[in-house]
Amino acid sequence: MTVTVPHTVLPPTGTQRLLAAAGPGLDEHERTYGALPAIGPGIIDELGLAGVDGRGGAGFPLARKLAVVAAQSHRTRGRRAPIVIGNAAEGEPASRKDAVLLERAPHLVLDGIVVAALAVGAAEAVVATSDRLAAHVHRAIDERTTRAARGASAPDPVAIDVRPLPHTSFVSGEAGALASAVAGGRGLPEDRVVRLAERGPSGRPTLVSNVETLAQAALVARYGARWARGIGSETAPGTRLVTVSDVTDPSHAVVLETPGGAPLGELLGASRLDVAEPRRTRAVLVGGWGGTWVPTAALDATLDVEGLAPWGAAPGAGVLAVLDDRACPIVVTARIAAALAEASAGRCGPCVNGLPRIAEVLAVLASGRPAGDLVGEVRRVAALVDGRGACHHPDGVARMVRSAMGVFRDDVQAHLAGRCLHAGGAR
Repeated sequence: MTVTVPHTVLPPTGTQRLLAAAGPGLDEHERTYGALPAIGPGIIDELGLAGVDGRGGAGFPLARKLAVVAAQSHRTRGRRAPIVIGNAAEGEPASRKDAVLLERAPHLVLDGIVVAALAVGAAEAVVATSDRLAAHVHRAIDERTTRAARGASAPDPVAIDVRPLPHTSFVSGEAGALASAVAGGRGLPEDRVVRLAERGPSGRPTLVSNVETLAQAALVARYGARWARGIGSETAPGTRLVTVSDVTDPSHAVVLETPGGAPLGELLGASRLDVAEPRRTRAVLVGGWGGTWVPTAALDATLDVEGLAPWGAAPGAGVLAVLDDRACPIVVTARIAAALAEASAGRCGPCVNGLPRIAEVLAVLASGRPAGDLVGEVRRVAALVDGRGACHHPDGVARMVRSAMGVFRDDVQAHLAGRCLHAGGAR
């Protein structure tokens, strides 16, 4: 693939790539990045070389997703045209990155949607997001439409719509749930036998990709894989958006754009949050509420798959939720488990029975009133729900509570003895 960059526009330098523009408008966007070049047939290979992975949680390589949808589109020979869905549901309570991206760089997301749609042969695309953020996308689309109507630029080759979601919950961003919502369904996860990429709603091959992933695709389409890999690490090239937040108050959060593979401790320090001060940090929930608790001993680990593997964690949606020394980790974990049980779609046994039971046992443990083998019961139920849900929501809960039982072992033992190491509990 040959990438043509307008000679008057230089690629962004430093760590601000996704958020490099001075403002969200189309003029600021094109002054920073230039116009989107023609997308050639080699774009999927270029994205693969760039190492663009999914930023919504699963980390699946974008190029592989695109290749499956493109192949399915070719097999159907246009009888069922593909559709591209930009996922900005962001139901994860501790994440703010997609909101920041749509507020500050909506045109980069729209460019990425155009890139993905052209790569798979789609003529239609949708950005699915909350009512509040939908306004930013509408405004950006209107700018592009108005400019094209004046003849100042060519219209987008893809029809892009915005689908405000009736509600955004923890499971609303799951790919099947999002595809269902876009098609007018209930927007709940489904236990699918056939992949969305092969046959989604109305039988159409469907690409669901996080908006940050799509924005990264827009950068690669402009500047190429070599430029994309000019920052970050070998296994985590480029930059990524990271939300650092207070686990007891997710509204207290900072979004950073950072080179891939940055150490956790460095990211906490860059956030300048009080809870992230080294002397106060007790543990970090990595990847989001359905992620993994890691102790302060893990703060030298890098935010990538390989760096986090020894701790049983993964980057997920780029969330670092910090627990400081003023909160009881057992109380906090019990509250998160209860919220996740309440947030389930309630469509499978693990969500209907397993998650409420886990939340119930953790609530008893948090209360400090011992009643049998509470830890054993948590582990037993977590094993029962793992891998058996209609989506991966139960897996995330099981992972989170298992890690809590290990990282907070001393606190667990204190609660089993009827006392709390953090008098007063969570803030």
